[in-house]
Amino acid sequence: MDDFGKLEEISKGIRRDVLTMLNKAGSGHSGGSLSVTDILVALYFGGIMKYDPQRPDWEDRDRLVLSKGHACPALYAVLAEAGFFDKQLLWTLRQLGSPLQGHPDSKKLPGIEASTGSLGNGISQAVGMSLAAKVLHKRYNVFCIIGDGEMQEGLVYEALMAAAHYKLSNLTVIVDNNGLQIDGQCRDVMNIYPIKEKFEAFNFRTYEISGHSYKNLIDTLTTAKRNVVSPTAIIARTVKGMGVSFMSNRVEYHGVAPSDTELAKALEELR
Repeated sequence: MDDFGKLEEISKGIRRDVLTMLNKAGSGHSGGSLSVTDILVALYFGGIMKYDPQRPDWEDRDRLVLSKGHACPALYAVLAEAGFFDKQLLWTLRQLGSPLQGHPDSKKLPGIEASTGSLGNGISQAVGMSLAAKVLHKRYNVFCIIGDGEMQEGLVYEALMAAAHYKLSNLTVIVDNNGLQIDGQCRDVMNIYPIKEKFEAFNFRTYEISGHSYKNLIDTLTTAKRNVVSPTAIIARTVKGMGVSFMSNRVEYHGVAPSDTELAKALEELR
């Protein structure tokens, strides 16, 4: 099996864990967690990010900010797979007292770099982290994943403006462009298109790729790390509910956990 094949196998396992977590919790966000899975797997297992699960506060680690915090089940599953905490903790998602809250909390769980959920705040924190690295002459990179629906928030554009102004070449913003948000298609709720031209207007070096192709993801993320001139934006075209036939591109699975019957069917598909 080649390296991309290994990543595919990891992603299937992550998707199985995500759906099992959500089923046990009885609530949470299925669609966006599944659409962002391959991006997270590429970052953590594709040789892109430098991190040490035994030293989650290592000063020179790369940072990942999940600005679309509602998709945290995917991030939790990836962090457990990477060794940041015991995988058994996954099954406590959204339970009272669990560090695996409905949105990520950096004070509760190792590997979480920013408390996010209020859309637009994550990318703002990522810009601050990138600026801090420049000021302190640190060589770490900051990766920030935002949702396409999140681009309806004005705070996002203030963050992009600051990133361009300070020439934060250590910042890569990845758009999980699945085209859907809780109320329907993004273009119908509040049209965010064209996305590429918006980032280019803020002097980001911008790429449009498939968010489910590991070759596309690894090649483009590697190129982004080599950029020393400007911040980078990667518009990753994804499918909401990716990997599960009856969830794929279905807006009704934005914030719905699978039932027992749906979980059994989904797990069978993901084997």
